[in-house]
Amino acid sequence: MMDKAETGRLGEESVCRYLEDKGYRIAARNYRIRGGEIDIIAENGEYLAFVEVKSRKPNSLVNGFEAVNKRKQGLIIRTASDYCCKNPTELQPRFDIAQVIISSGRVLGIDYITNAFDTTGYNFIF
Repeated sequence: MMDKAETGRLGEESVCRYLEDKGYRIAARNYRIRGGEIDIIAENGEYLAFVEVKSRKPNSLVNGFEAVNKRKQGLIIRTASDYCCKNPTELQPRFDIAQVIISSGRVLGIDYITNAFDTTGYNFIF
């Protein structure tokens, strides 16, 4: 039986491979500031994608997309702003969410929402 941390790592690894297969380069993983973390930061020449990964068991009560509520979005946006200040880029920032369904240590599927949310309503400029 996998613990929560192992399940999370498996989910993040799976999403990294998924993005690389789509032509992205992984720029950073688990980028942290006080009060915030971004699971994956990936770029493809046009976009700088800040990706929140949520690993779930099949038939979970709360799906991964619902778990990224307004408060969590605000923390991700603030962390992304910090990253962009420290790593200037011409790429367009984008916020994606990946839900990974895992059972018995196996990835059953990845659901990926591109541009899942934006900075509307938040006082951050990129």
